[in-house]
Amino acid sequence: MIIKTRFAPSPTGNLHFGNIRTALYSWLYAKKNNGIFVLRIEDTDQKRSKDIYSKNIFDTLKWLKLNWNEGPFFQSKKIKYYQEIILYMLKKGLAYKCYCNNETLLRMKNEKILKQEKPRYDGRCRNLDKNFNSLNKYVVRFKNPITGIVSFNDMIRGEIKFNNSELDDLIIQRENGIPTYNFCVVIDDVDSKITHVIRGEDHINNTPRQINILRSLQANVPSYAHLSMVMNNNKINFSKRDNSIKILTYKKLGYLPEAILNYILRLGWSHGNQEIFSIKDMIHLFNLKSITKSSSIFDLNKLLWINKYYMNISHKKYIKKMIVYYFKKNNLDYKLGPDLDKIIPNFLPHVYTIKNLFNSILYFYIKDNKISYPDCINNYLNFDTLKILKIVYKKILILKDWNLNVILNIIKNISLRLKILLKEIIIPIRLALIGKTHSIGINQIMYFLGKEKSLFRIKKFIKYIEISL
Repeated sequence: MIIKTRFAPSPTGNLHFGNIRTALYSWLYAKKNNGIFVLRIEDTDQKRSKDIYSKNIFDTLKWLKLNWNEGPFFQSKKIKYYQEIILYMLKKGLAYKCYCNNETLLRMKNEKILKQEKPRYDGRCRNLDKNFNSLNKYVVRFKNPITGIVSFNDMIRGEIKFNNSELDDLIIQRENGIPTYNFCVVIDDVDSKITHVIRGEDHINNTPRQINILRSLQANVPSYAHLSMVMNNNKINFSKRDNSIKILTYKKLGYLPEAILNYILRLGWSHGNQEIFSIKDMIHLFNLKSITKSSSIFDLNKLLWINKYYMNISHKKYIKKMIVYYFKKNNLDYKLGPDLDKIIPNFLPHVYTIKNLFNSILYFYIKDNKISYPDCINNYLNFDTLKILKIVYKKILILKDWNLNVILNIIKNISLRLKILLKEIIIPIRLALIGKTHSIGINQIMYFLGKEKSLFRIKKFIKYIEISL
C-alpha cells in the first residue's frame, strides 16, 4: 500500500502555526514512508474563500519547502462532480431532501433544549417518498444509521466511539446546491486514495459522520490521527483571521524556515530531550505515537532561541543573501559601506533574527546625518561628555594606523588619563557613532565605520551637545 497524506486548508485566512504543524506532520509521515503528500484547497465556502489566502497557502508551503507531490486540487472546480454523487445517493436512498425551513428547525431545536435533549434534527423528512417533489427550497441530508456504534482507532488517542443515535442526519448539500465541507472531504479523500488523515482535534466530531458516508459508498476508510490544538500565551487557539500570527509574518521579521519547522515539530512531538532536528532527522525519527494528547503553548522565546541557533550554524552566504534582501527592500546600497562578509560574523552571535541583524548593522550604511539619538541622550548632554568627545576627536584625528588594537588602546589611555571608568567613555562615543548605548565593541564600530565617518559623527554630536547646553 502506498501511504498518502493530505493537507487540506480552506482559503479563508492566513496560515498560522497550528495549520503548518498539521502540514508538517502530514508531510513527514508521507516522506518517512516513501509516500505521497497531497495539497487540497477546500474552497466551497464561496463567501469567505479568497484568492489572496490561496496564495498565502502556496507561498508559505514553498518558503518552508513543504513541497507537495499532487495538487493543488480545488474543491470549487468539482461542484458538478459532487452533485452527481449526491444525486446517485438520493436515488439509492442513501440521502434525502429536507424541506424544513429555518423557522421549523429553530422550533425543533428549542423543543429539544427544553426537554434537555441534544439539539439535533429529528429526521421528519427522512421517510418522504424519494419521488416526492415540492416547490419549497430544500437541502440534502445524509441518511445516517439510526442504531449501532461507529468507532475508529485514532493513531494518537486510541479507540474513539460514537453512538449513531447521537449523530443527526448531516446536511451534504445546501439550498443553493453547493455541497458541504463534510461531504466534499469524504469524496476527495476517496478520489485521492488518502490512506492517513492527520488533522486537528476540532475535527474529531466530524470523523464518525465522514466514516458513515464512506461506508455508505462502500469506500475504504482511512486511518485518522487528531492533533491537539496550538494555543497562544493566553491559552486561546490560533485563528486564521489573526494576521499577527501568520507564518509569513515571521518571514518578514527575519526568521529562518529551518527554525520555524524545527520549532513547530516540537509543538506536541518529542524524541527524548533532543531539541534540534535537521529535515533529515525529522523524516527519520518522526512517528505518530510520540505525539502528545495535550495542547501546546506557543513560546516566542523558544522560537527565538532556535532561530538564533540556525542563524549561527547557517552558511554565511545564506545569511548574507537574506541581509541583501533587506537592503534592497529599504532602498539602501550595501556596497556603500563596509564589506558585509566582514561585518556579519561580528554581529551574528548577538542577534536572534535576520531583521535584528539588519537593524544592528544599518548605521554603517546610512548617511551620517541620518543618525538619530535615543531618549536617554539627555543624560549625556553635559560638559563631561563634551570634554570626553573632544579628547577622543583629537586623538582619532592624528591617528595614522587604523586598526582595532590601536583604536582600543586610545580609548583605554583616555580612561586612565581622565581617571574614569571605560564605559563612561564608550557610551558617549557609541551615541555619537550609532545613536545607541549598546552594540559590539566600540573599537569594532569605529574600525568598520572608518576614520572619516567616525570623525564626522563625533563632531556632529559635539555640536549637538554645545547647542543643547
